[in-house]
Amino acid sequence: MQENNHIEFKRELSDSLEKEVIAFLNYKDGGIIYVGIDKTGAIVGVINPDDTQLKIKDRIKNNISPSTMGLFDVVTEMQEGKYVIKVIVASGSEKPYYLSKMGMSTRGCYIRIGSAAEPMSERMIEDLFARRTRNSIGTIRSRYQDLTFEQLRIYYSEAKLDLNYQFAKNLELLTEDGKYNYAAYMLSDMNGVSIKVAKYSGLNRVDLIENEEYGMCCLIKATKSVLEKLKVENKTFAKITDTLRKERKLLDPTALREAIINAIIHRLC
Repeated sequence: MQENNHIEFKRELSDSLEKEVIAFLNYKDGGIIYVGIDKTGAIVGVINPDDTQLKIKDRIKNNISPSTMGLFDVVTEMQEGKYVIKVIVASGSEKPYYLSKMGMSTRGCYIRIGSAAEPMSERMIEDLFARRTRNSIGTIRSRYQDLTFEQLRIYYSEAKLDLNYQFAKNLELLTEDGKYNYAAYMLSDMNGVSIKVAKYSGLNRVDLIENEEYGMCCLIKATKSVLEKLKVENKTFAKITDTLRKERKLLDPTALREAIINAIIHRLC
């Protein structure tokens, strides 16, 4: 591998992490940041991957605006016998993203150009912000305001988190006038949002074998149902040799999960 407009190498976790993440959030296709690989592509590894993962997640969540929830994932990989941290960043729907401490300015907004994160011009920032304001689900008031969130509460409980009385504000589920927005509607117990999963016998959309629909409930619950369905469909193939049994999935589970979640986010936002 080598650095390009979709891939960034970092020898170690540095102060420029947020800048690189913002550049990919603002880029049309997102990108991947590898921590533990130097600029030449040599694997140097990460000494404490678990601690590094937690630091990366915390910095992305707290140092970048608007909310990056659901737009990134951080995983550990083993390459050449060394731990490497892989940060997968999706293209965000609320561009421009920026360093919280710098605000929406040329010093806070970046975009990926070639293999580098470059500052945005004022014109680009203004254009992206105008587009975001028109389209953001955070600014659209939900048609229904008598929403309940028991399924969301259960999800938080399973993750050993508390969904307190300020959850709507903390999760940015309110419009400026304090009403539930469309994001809140999608996370509520009952809504009109659904996800269809279709199975075909060939490579084209002609011979339909199975067609199921998940939704009309909390988007998180619907997404988990879809992932469980695809987990079952993701067959395991085995090759038995003289010394061992090699198994592989039809599709890489992590890549499949990323693709599904990104598809849902981009479609609904």
